[in-house]
Amino acid sequence: MTTIENKYFKVSISPQGAQLTSVFNKTDQTEHLWQADPAIWPWHAPNLFPIVGGTVNNQLHVDGVAYPTTRHGFTRTSTFQLVEASDKHAKFSLPFSEKTLAIYPYKFEFQIIYTLIDNALRVCYKVINQDDKPIYFSVGGHPAFNVPFYPGENYEDYYLEFEQQEPLITHTISPDGNLSGLTEPVVLHDRKLRLTKELFANDALVFKNIKSKEITIRSDKHDKFLSVQYPHFAHMGIWAKRGADFVCIEPWLGYSDTEGIVTDIKRKEAIQRLEYGHVFEVDFFISTSY
Repeated sequence: MTTIENKYFKVSISPQGAQLTSVFNKTDQTEHLWQADPAIWPWHAPNLFPIVGGTVNNQLHVDGVAYPTTRHGFTRTSTFQLVEASDKHAKFSLPFSEKTLAIYPYKFEFQIIYTLIDNALRVCYKVINQDDKPIYFSVGGHPAFNVPFYPGENYEDYYLEFEQQEPLITHTISPDGNLSGLTEPVVLHDRKLRLTKELFANDALVFKNIKSKEITIRSDKHDKFLSVQYPHFAHMGIWAKRGADFVCIEPWLGYSDTEGIVTDIKRKEAIQRLEYGHVFEVDFFISTSY
């Protein structure tokens, strides 16, 4: 386990998936990250690569070949190498290998870099094309945050505040976990979406091309908050296991296949293309009140 720390946060990261396991707010002694209860949902904050969401028949199609894949890709179960560390900064790396080439036929290095900047944690994804051709991928975060923040509070005291008042449309999830091809409106009231235990009864809310670039968890009972800023991510997933005391705010570049539509990776919606010899970098920020 790797730990980085400043006067606001103590953050722990596991080599498995380079996954955050703790975001501890030292100013009020609060653990903000879901602690991966295996009876409910056994993850903290998976990092998603080289796909986001699911694929039809759990297969990734590349140049006429179908490769077996799992939901959200293979990196969340992969062991990363810690390649750089200081008190406030840690860089993890997952290089391509024979094992990855068997399920994702591109040569790459995937880096995840965590940096504490005052009361914010920067999460940076870097993809390095080490192949002799363009490579294609999706990438995203899946952090789960404890709600409520404090003992004695209720989940329903909390709401998500969006940066903008916008007409949100969720792309609904099919029984197989992919997009159904159907949509439903999600209404914000004064930029607010109330958190209820029934909000995710039909799985995640999936927003393509969201205009808001910041979502904040707030309470009716106090002024403490947690915010996720994602300036360069086009899409957003919001989810919780039904009845669980957390909410995931998931910045994405990419999303699930649509049910029944098999598409080569080069033509997948929202896919990222990285040219030979190029480097891709994108980040999001988790910040809190202090």
